[in-house]
Amino acid sequence: MCAAKKNVMDYSKWDKIDVSDDEDDTHPNVDTGSLFRWRHTARVERMEEFEKRKQDTEEAYSKARKNRQEIEGKLKSGADGATKADVDLAVKQEADAKEKWDDLLREEKKQAWNVDTLSKDGFSKTVLNKPSKRDTKNMTEEEKEQFYVDFVKKNEADIKKFAFFRNYDDSKNFLTEHMHLVCEETANYMVLMCLNLEMEGKSALMEHVAHQSIVMQFILELAKQLEVDPRSCVSSFFSRIKLADKQYKEAFNDEYSAFKIRIQERAKVRLEKAMEEAEEEERQKRLGPGGLDPVEVMNQLPKELQDCFESRDTSMLKEVLAKMDKDDAIKYMDMCVKSGMWVQEPSEGGDDENDEGDQPKPTLEG
Repeated sequence: MCAAKKNVMDYSKWDKIDVSDDEDDTHPNVDTGSLFRWRHTARVERMEEFEKRKQDTEEAYSKARKNRQEIEGKLKSGADGATKADVDLAVKQEADAKEKWDDLLREEKKQAWNVDTLSKDGFSKTVLNKPSKRDTKNMTEEEKEQFYVDFVKKNEADIKKFAFFRNYDDSKNFLTEHMHLVCEETANYMVLMCLNLEMEGKSALMEHVAHQSIVMQFILELAKQLEVDPRSCVSSFFSRIKLADKQYKEAFNDEYSAFKIRIQERAKVRLEKAMEEAEEEERQKRLGPGGLDPVEVMNQLPKELQDCFESRDTSMLKEVLAKMDKDDAIKYMDMCVKSGMWVQEPSEGGDDENDEGDQPKPTLEG
């Protein structure tokens, strides 16, 4: 059993998700926040790139304006080296720089909000009086695991109720009445629900639960950015999402789509692994006394030998072996013995020897 990981946003753990198949007695070891790693990293990089471009454009506009003012001043004072053509060129360069600056400001205004920009001043929040925070930072890995197990055992029914809501008012009212569910443990369990539903082929139901999972994750991420208790962000989140603000909804749906893709990919990997393990287990059961797989051996035999085993005809087998090259016959029959496809009966006489070229009497195994 894998040790539990910290239930915090840790983007470095994106490729280390390890979910237990038995959520009842094993911590799923899922860092829910890390499911947003690639989305969050890409978004931050785009924001940094835009800020750099904004700074460069503003500086270019300021420089062009200053240059135009200097040339106009020289022309008015009659200084040498300044002509009307120079002024016209400077005016054009300033106009071009201003157009680029205006375009950038318009682009900035159209950008969607996200959990990073929502942490800036101006986003309202509710403050609880001395909220009691659960603190797992100082717990050992075993204590964290037991904490999760106890939490799920006590709250599983309520988590599932929340997972199947879709109306925002119902979700808000339920969380308001069950504030203890606004935590990483609930988010982790809902990720596991999504994985299990997708693996069971219930994709539509998975998408329903995934929506609620993103609701919970948005609340937790917002609380982290604002450095407040997650419960104090419940009312603010639902108030904002119910306004149906286009930019905020797009940010939410963007995370929702990315989450569903990640769940589908993870479920596919887990199903493939489960099938491989089942096939290997079945193969191990088939292995003969010599450690060979009869299915693999059968596929390697010449067609005439395959026909003998498929028909379970011992006489035909003897005839085919007698016509084969002796070394080939020995090689193939050794493979059959080691795979359990051919069992030689013990000689009744003990000291009797077979005539040269005769093959031992085989018992064909199905």
